[in-house]
Amino acid sequence: MTDNIAALTLARLHAVGLLPSVWVPPTDVRDHRALVAQRTKMVRLATQAKNRLHAVLHRYHLAPPDGAPFAAANHAWWRQLDLSLAEQARIQCDLDTLSFAKTQIARLEETLTALAALDERVVLLIQLPGVGLITALTLLAAIGDIARFPAAKHLVGYAGLGSRVHDSGLTRRTGGITKAGRRDIRAAMVEAAQTASRVHPHWQAELARLEPRLGRNKAIVAIARKLLVAVWHVLTEETADRFAAPELVARKLLAHAERLGRAHRPAGQSRAAYVRAQLDRLHLGRELEAVSRGQRMIALPPSSLAPASA
Repeated sequence: MTDNIAALTLARLHAVGLLPSVWVPPTDVRDHRALVAQRTKMVRLATQAKNRLHAVLHRYHLAPPDGAPFAAANHAWWRQLDLSLAEQARIQCDLDTLSFAKTQIARLEETLTALAALDERVVLLIQLPGVGLITALTLLAAIGDIARFPAAKHLVGYAGLGSRVHDSGLTRRTGGITKAGRRDIRAAMVEAAQTASRVHPHWQAELARLEPRLGRNKAIVAIARKLLVAVWHVLTEETADRFAAPELVARKLLAHAERLGRAHRPAGQSRAAYVRAQLDRLHLGRELEAVSRGQRMIALPPSSLAPASA
């Protein structure tokens, strides 16, 4: 009886708007989050195994094998080390763990790539510097429906990237970020900020402006917050980022098209056709005729965008 009364009371409070409802992720978002979380666990598992193997090298003052030290071709080198039976057993376990984690990561990324091909929001995020396919899917899984956030500041707060504020009487002080939000968004945006501040002219200039005053770490966090504001705008408005450089975006789209493969591109589009279609969708690069891929230039089809007015 008491439970029924409580349930009715809560329903009435929700109805009159006195008690805000909690957003419950739909099944597809929950599945998406589970896939991303599982990949993160496998990446962490692989990192832990690599760290333990690195520790073996340091412990016995050994030089690592040539090339990639943990590649399958070097597993025999690890097994032939003249170490105790116990140490050999631990090394073999770590090599097995690493192989298992890599297999799982490849399987999960294959599924995530297929999901990315079905979600038009992925390209909106990939255009941003420092955001690749996995980062884009991580953000979309964590955010869900962008319409839940009426303004960019709400998304910033949800991620815990907003500044801590202390009000006391006539005193108002701001501190570091709250970190009271989704850790996965913060980690993804900080990683994106690290890359953006290296490769994109606008964010390079922003780092040069902020770093002398804040120090590098705080400057990177500030850029991460600004990038998250850009995430809100491109998802909400379904448009190009205002700092987008068409050539850089085209190169990222080309790499994305190659990762998707012809089977996952719309109607089996070629790489060049896919890049042009997405650039036109973003209203970018109308005059761009080719995009560089290493030492090669990939010619793009003509744009369907109307010529810019004089």
